[in-house]
Amino acid sequence: MKTDPGKPADLSAQIAGAIRDAIVAGTLIVDERLPSEAELAEQFDVSRSTVREALKRLAAQSLIRTQRGATGGAFVNRLSFEQAYPQQITTSTLLLSMNAVSFGTACEARYALERACAPLSAERRTADHLATMRAEIHRQSQPGLTDEAFCASDVAFHRALVDGAGNPVLSYQLAGAVEAMQPLMNMITFTARDRARIIGLHTGVADAIEAQDGATTLAALTALEAETQALAKSVFAARAAGS
Repeated sequence: MKTDPGKPADLSAQIAGAIRDAIVAGTLIVDERLPSEAELAEQFDVSRSTVREALKRLAAQSLIRTQRGATGGAFVNRLSFEQAYPQQITTSTLLLSMNAVSFGTACEARYALERACAPLSAERRTADHLATMRAEIHRQSQPGLTDEAFCASDVAFHRALVDGAGNPVLSYQLAGAVEAMQPLMNMITFTARDRARIIGLHTGVADAIEAQDGATTLAALTALEAETQALAKSVFAARAAGS
């Protein structure tokens, strides 16, 4: 593990990157104790405060954990998919907002990814996944539900559909699609959508999942995408007419 003092990048970031690379490569394995701060400072030829900052970066990414006591120190953590969700969501949100991705492009990508889960979810969904979907549909139908709460329920419904595929890699990859793309799309379409229409489409998806009918689930998601795209077009048209 080495750093390059000639590079302008922050040394603590370089050290964190070197340790992260060693973890990815398997040079440092899960539950292995890292060298002490003093040892790392000597190894990288930096101050202990720089090493401490590097370790904070790794801990923030859940790549290491610290323990106190005589047998304490910094240890390689076993990163779970669930722990990595927030980073995936944050990165996806930043990419969409900073690069001005069009609504149509984001919508197309999100539903293409979600449809990839549909046959697996229809086959593998558990009673809990189905119960979550039904509960969110019921929640969406409640009078007086705020737009914010409806949007949150919308995300939870689709999260259950994705997780029903029983594939943690897919769930991780789609965390950004469902929990980053969808809220951004909801911000655009919520003023124009007919809640009863959305609830009906959600019910169609849930019915297909319950029947373990992958083809019908795909068709239901395609109908939901068409509705979402149509809503966006109406919103953009109204904005253009008012400008």
